[in-house]
Amino acid sequence: MPNRSFDKSRLPSRHVTEGPSRAPHRSYYYAMGLNADDIARPFVGVATCWNEAAPCNIALSRQAQSVKMGVKSAGGTPREFTTITVTDGIAMGHEGMRSSLASREAIADTVELTMRGHSYDAIVGLAGCDKSLPGMMMAMVRLNVPSVFIYGGSILPGKVPAGANVPEDFASRDLTVQDMFEAVGRHQNGTLSDEALAILERVACPSAGACGGQFTANTMACVSEAIGLALFNSSGAPAPYESRDQYGTASGEAVMDLIEKNIRARDVVTLKALENAARVVACTGGSTNAGLHLPAIAHEAGIDFFLDDVCEIFRDTPYFVDLKPGGQYVAKDLYDAGGIPVVMKELRKAGLIHEECITASGRSIGEELDLIDREADGKVIFPIDAPITKTGGVVGLKGNLAPQGAIVKVAGMSEAEQVFTGPALVFECEEDAFEAVKARSYSEGDVIVIRNEGPAGGPGMREMLSTTAALSGQGMGKKLALITDGRFSGATRGFCVGHVGPEAAQGGPIALLKDGDMITIDAIKGEISVDLSDDELAQRKAAWSGPRETIYASGALWKFAQLVGETYKGAVTHPGGKAERHEYMDL
Repeated sequence: MPNRSFDKSRLPSRHVTEGPSRAPHRSYYYAMGLNADDIARPFVGVATCWNEAAPCNIALSRQAQSVKMGVKSAGGTPREFTTITVTDGIAMGHEGMRSSLASREAIADTVELTMRGHSYDAIVGLAGCDKSLPGMMMAMVRLNVPSVFIYGGSILPGKVPAGANVPEDFASRDLTVQDMFEAVGRHQNGTLSDEALAILERVACPSAGACGGQFTANTMACVSEAIGLALFNSSGAPAPYESRDQYGTASGEAVMDLIEKNIRARDVVTLKALENAARVVACTGGSTNAGLHLPAIAHEAGIDFFLDDVCEIFRDTPYFVDLKPGGQYVAKDLYDAGGIPVVMKELRKAGLIHEECITASGRSIGEELDLIDREADGKVIFPIDAPITKTGGVVGLKGNLAPQGAIVKVAGMSEAEQVFTGPALVFECEEDAFEAVKARSYSEGDVIVIRNEGPAGGPGMREMLSTTAALSGQGMGKKLALITDGRFSGATRGFCVGHVGPEAAQGGPIALLKDGDMITIDAIKGEISVDLSDDELAQRKAAWSGPRETIYASGALWKFAQLVGETYKGAVTHPGGKAERHEYMDL
């Protein structure tokens, strides 16, 4: 144990440990095996999203033990606690997906309440699945305590065993859960047998860890490093690697240094840090969900950083990291190639990184990058002066169909594939669209419209991976387009536009569309429009019968629908940092 002394008079844990009046509180700590020295040290919340819901969370409890060892070795007293997660891969394609985005808010809220209720001085947060990463980071910024984030790690790629009777395109590649969703589409159209589907589902996900491509979990893991809340390179190692324990221990030690230096989450998460994070999303072809989560993290700090701002950075950032779903490689390959530090080093060469931003190590981004001696391998990470494409893998759109904006992932698409005009084929919910796709009740060239799936109208802003993956499995991914006021999975590929705002429940133009309306999507110009005059749209709005009635009239989803704000602001549920009248640590 280092010979360190911390002044408890300025730390929240003084409320539960100091003075004669806190004898009852201390008695509880003695009951849990702590001694007087433990009680006198800073209390660090070690928050995990451990559960048995999915492989992304299953390793977090073990990893938390290494964090606790790091905290203890550096002079602190760790206090482990857990919060919920909803895992999108299992919630996908049914009513359970309505819980996903709402769980982000619940994670942030429960972590905040636990920290406040027990007066913890700092936090190390471990998360593995899509919404748990931004939820944990939102709590850190909301509380504004010394904070270190650590990702649980990605899953190992799946492999088909030699001689298995599956199509060659599956047998020859690394598998992810995306392949399973697309295999369902192949099975539905009769080009994949029951036997092959059974083989694939048993080998696609061979270990603990989050989905292996640059889907939402890995995208937000990359964000955690780029934004400065995670130690450099900590997001890369796959979940089963024992080396993750070293990052856990280092994260526990790092948070004690942050307490000593009084470096808090908002010292790290600044506007420039958010811009760095958006750069990394763009150059890696990351998930469109970053366009929802970065504004939400900014909101906790009282920073205006909306979908437009994210997309402006996407527009002038080269795409140079070749990851699934638009590219070839998975998270393990990125780690083997040097990870996010090498990616950020390439961005620095083009002057696209704010080097002065502070990180969880206490050092600046620039100082961290000076320590990196590896270079782009030209295979997974291309040199920035020879990128895959000159603009980011994710693009923002605006127009009379989406006055508040929309977002589309174009990584892996040619320029010719990024402009599409076709007639609307309108569905009132995802289930209706999925049934039509299964029955092939659509035509080449259609623009499938799925509405009433926004944050309030859904409620819950569901992801549409089942539908988009089925289309890809049917070989139709590039032969039509799809737009929604809901979301797409980070694993979605094809011309799929999400986050259309205002949503249908708020009377946005998407609520007014009819079958046959001609829609144009131009990802090169950043435009999305319907061939209707302002007068025609106004007449339809006047005749609009209002939001579709929902069966969710009570409970958590009702509460979420009442509170949730606009998509372009991050679909948040409280007033945020701008409205604060106190800081937790100063109470």
